[in-house]
Order: sequence, then C-alpha cells, then structure tokens
Amino acid sequence: MPTPSPSPPSSPGSTPTSLRAAFYLLTSVPLGSVTLVALLLLAGAGSALAVLVIGVPLLLTLVLSGIPLAALERRRLRLIDPVPLADPHREPPAPGLASWLRTRLQERCTWRELAYALLFAFVLWPLEALAVGTVLLVCGGLIGTPVMMAVGGDGEARVLKLWLVDSWPEAFAVLVAGVVLLPMLTWPLRFVARGRAVLTRALLSPPEAALDSRIAELDRSRTRLVDAFEAERRRIERDLHDGAQQRLVALSMTLGLARLEKPAEPLAGLLERAHEEASAALVEIRELIHGIHPHVLTDRGLVAAVEDLADRSPIPVDVRLTVPDRLLEAVETAVYFAVSEALTNVAKHSGATRVTVTGEAAHGRLAVAVEDDGRGGAVADPGAGAAPDASGGTGLQGVADRLSVLGGALLMSSPPGGPTVFRLEVPCPPADSRT
Repeated sequence: MPTPSPSPPSSPGSTPTSLRAAFYLLTSVPLGSVTLVALLLLAGAGSALAVLVIGVPLLLTLVLSGIPLAALERRRLRLIDPVPLADPHREPPAPGLASWLRTRLQERCTWRELAYALLFAFVLWPLEALAVGTVLLVCGGLIGTPVMMAVGGDGEARVLKLWLVDSWPEAFAVLVAGVVLLPMLTWPLRFVARGRAVLTRALLSPPEAALDSRIAELDRSRTRLVDAFEAERRRIERDLHDGAQQRLVALSMTLGLARLEKPAEPLAGLLERAHEEASAALVEIRELIHGIHPHVLTDRGLVAAVEDLADRSPIPVDVRLTVPDRLLEAVETAVYFAVSEALTNVAKHSGATRVTVTGEAAHGRLAVAVEDDGRGGAVADPGAGAAPDASGGTGLQGVADRLSVLGGALLMSSPPGGPTVFRLEVPCPPADSRT
C-alpha cells in the first residue's frame, strides 16, 4: 500500500558523504544520456510515423516514459537520502492494460514524472556531468602528472595544459597537491547532491498526490472489509438456514407425528410441550436468519426488502422509495438495516400512528428519510440535523458506523412534539458485478 513519504530530514547529519554524493552525481551521467537518446528517438519516430498510426504507440510510450525513470530515481535517491520515497501511483481499479493506461494517464503524478524526465534529460545530467567532470579533471590531472611524465618519455609533462613540469620532484609535488585538493573539491558536491535530492523529491513525490493515493487505497481497503463482512454474514445465514433450521423442522414434524399416535396421558403432555418449544425455537431461528440477511434483499433488491419491513411493522408504513437499479450489495445491506433500525425505534419509543419512508438516488448518492408523526424528543439536541446520540443505545451508533464505512452519513431531527426525521445519505455507484 502506498504511504505518504515523510519530509526529508533537515539535520546536518542528513548531508551525504562526499564519496556517495560523487557517485550519485556520476551515475546520473549514463542514465541521463540514455534517457535523452530514448526521448529523442521516441519523439522523432512517433512524430514521423504518426500518420501511419503505428507512431501513436510510440508517442504514448513517450508520455509514459517518466514512470520507469521515476521508479529508478526513487531507488537511486537512497544513495544519499535514507528516507524512502514512496510510489504515488495508485492501483488500477480493474486488471488489464486498458485499465492501467487509463489510470496512469489520469494521474497528475504521471505528467509530473514526464516533466522530470525532460528536465533530467536536457538540463540536470549535463550540469551534474559538468560538476563531477570538473573535479575529476582537475584532481585527476594533478594526481596523474608523474604517470604522464613516465609515459611521455621526454621527462616532462604539461599539467592541465597550463604549465610544464620537467622534474620528478616537481611532478610528485603536483601529485600531492592533487591529493590535498581532492577532498576540498569534492566537498561542495555533497551540497550539489543534496539540492538535487530535494528537487527529485519535490517533483516525484508531491504531497497531494501521495495523499490522494493513500485515500484511494483506504477506500478500496474499506470496501474489501465491508465485502468480507457481508460474505461472512451470508455464510452464517446459510448455515443456520440449511443446518439448524432444517433439524428443528424435522424435530417439530416428528413430535407432531408422535402426538397423533395418542400415547398415554403423561407422555402426551410432555410431547405437546416439546412440540410447542420446538415450534417457538423454529420461529426464533427464522427471525434470526431474517435479521442476519433477508433473502428478499438478495433476491429482489432494496425496494422490495423495505416494503417487506413495512408489511411486518406494527405501525402503518408508506414506502415511496425510488432506486432505478440494483446497488452494491454492501450499500443495499447498510440502508436496509438502517431503515429496519429506524422502524424498530419508531415502534418502541415514538408513539407514532404512521410512518413514511421516502428516498431516491441522484448524482451518485442515495438519500433515504424515515419520518413519523410521533412525540419526538429522540435526541438530546432538538436542532435539525443532529447526529445520533450514542448514549441512547448502540443501535443508531451501529447504523452510523456502518454508513460511515461506506462514506455515508446519518442525520436525525426530533424536536419535542415531533416529527422525528431519520435521514441517511450514502454513495451508491451502480453494481456492475455483485459479490
């Protein structure tokens, strides 16, 4: 999972050593030259062949060329900066090349990486080559003076093409000067490399992109957790429906047949009580199965499930719910149990004579309201739009938590004297594939 990269350390100890800084700048030279050649080839060939269509993939490759370069630069940055640079790209929503391309082309970080590739190829690496080359040229020319005298064979050597050395003591004195100058000239490279690292981090890890990627990944993780929770609920419902409920049905039928045999009176009384207990247990387990995950919600959708709740409510309920298509299963389940909790609270506490459930899906969000004509005063704050009070019980808080997981919200208004309005909103993308 991508994580926001911390800010680069600013303490003096974070400055790289001269050797690591020189190596970092030196490795930019071959990498930058290869990048420059690749960009020029892709741009030239893509532009020339664009009229033949085959140049379009080359131009697309040019646009995406910053991605592999940025990945390599994040690794190379560890040479001088111990703080890892996280990948700001997000995972594509679906497998396949088309989904990957669509995701990458829509990300701001892809275009920032292309800009970095252009800056690196045309500006940065030549400057780095100049900095490192100057140090190597000066120090190497001084240190290599005795070698040049030995190779030349005429007993003299021209140092940096500036002055002539014609004696061995003078040649070795120049060598010592080169050795002394080497750390002095490489010391500024540490700050050049540090500035280069700051620029790389700023271009390849914009905080807003990393934050967007983090939020997107959290949303996907949250959706996966909700789906796993709902799958477990369905498994428990199936186990109860196919296991314990069927055994209770068989037991109830067996006890009923035993009562028809007209046994002795004491045994008949025991059988009758056992039959009644089995029937009561069967009713309870059916209610439990329905409370875990009702079949009508899975088979017919949210509107039919809410209408079923209205039919079973002890208070008359008018349902005016408009949902054009099937929604994600997690959304349907959360809204169903939210409405169920609201109707249960109305029946227990409101003293209402009628309830209205209204709702519609628009602009990617589903809004549902449950309004009763009861006495009101259900929340501590009588103002409109009050959040549910968790102190009044865990039911409403559980509903609010379930909706919050899906990015929704629960609002409640219940002034003294009524009416009480229980309103929820939740994102409702269409269910392309239901789990």
